[in-house]
Amino acid sequence: MKLLPILPTLLLLFSCKSKEAPAAEDAPAEETRTPVTVTSIKTAPLDTYVDLNATSTYLQSNFIKATANGYIKQVSIKLGQRVSAGQTAFVIRTKEAEALGNTVNRLDPSFHFTGIIAIRTTAAGFIQELNHQSGDYVQDGEQLAILSDANSFGFVLNVPYELQSAVAIGARLSVQLPDGRTLPGRVSRVLPAVDSVAQTQQVLLQVKSGTAIPQNLIGRVRIVMSGKPAAQSLPKSAILSDEAQEHFWVMKMIDSSTAVKVPVIKGMETADRVEIVHPQFGTSDRILLTGNYGLPDTAKVIIQKDAP
Repeated sequence: MKLLPILPTLLLLFSCKSKEAPAAEDAPAEETRTPVTVTSIKTAPLDTYVDLNATSTYLQSNFIKATANGYIKQVSIKLGQRVSAGQTAFVIRTKEAEALGNTVNRLDPSFHFTGIIAIRTTAAGFIQELNHQSGDYVQDGEQLAILSDANSFGFVLNVPYELQSAVAIGARLSVQLPDGRTLPGRVSRVLPAVDSVAQTQQVLLQVKSGTAIPQNLIGRVRIVMSGKPAAQSLPKSAILSDEAQEHFWVMKMIDSSTAVKVPVIKGMETADRVEIVHPQFGTSDRILLTGNYGLPDTAKVIIQKDAP
């Protein structure tokens, strides 16, 4: 009987708890926003190109040969030396002069017989191979040295035949060397033969360089296939597509926190950028660069950092 006065109090507390519970459940949840970064459209020249390897070489070599049987008395060149045309390379004394000595001159001084023959270079270039030294006996026609003709130096480029229209004689191409230098070059010769397996054609590029370039150095040559002087483009990561790669779109910011899907038509592609043919975006438009994958047509986002 003493518990009866407490019952109204318990019922009142229970009633208050029941009224507060639905209020907490009815409170709206905080909206989730995806963190993203953004970029903008860029209008600049855009080229599609192919990079190929080119190897430095001398297409022509001159063989310095003995013009008589005899002994080499003097060697005036060294391996790797650059020589000019008409420079004395070897001095040979004929076998007869070596055997007779000054006997002929003693018999008749008017002969002025020495038996000394100077062998000169026929072109400017580098001594690529040196086969004999002073004191060696050589025979008529024997090879003494090999001279690489400096006028035949260039880079040989193996070009797929379908690209032959881009490497016509006179075309200007640059060679990127491993040390970072870029040499301007010109197509001077296209060899009239195609590799039966690779279906490539050899092309010679003559380059201008203030320093000597070693043979068999591999450089990179960029062949431009097509280009536009002013094309609007976006980074590749900003372009989204379906599984069949048939439809493409970007996510564009329409306010500070909302991004919407905008279909686009692509044009040229380079290693890191894609041309946008349609629609025409403004320089102030912000396009999602990262965090855009898997978003719905309209999404709430939060911009973390503007991409450069």
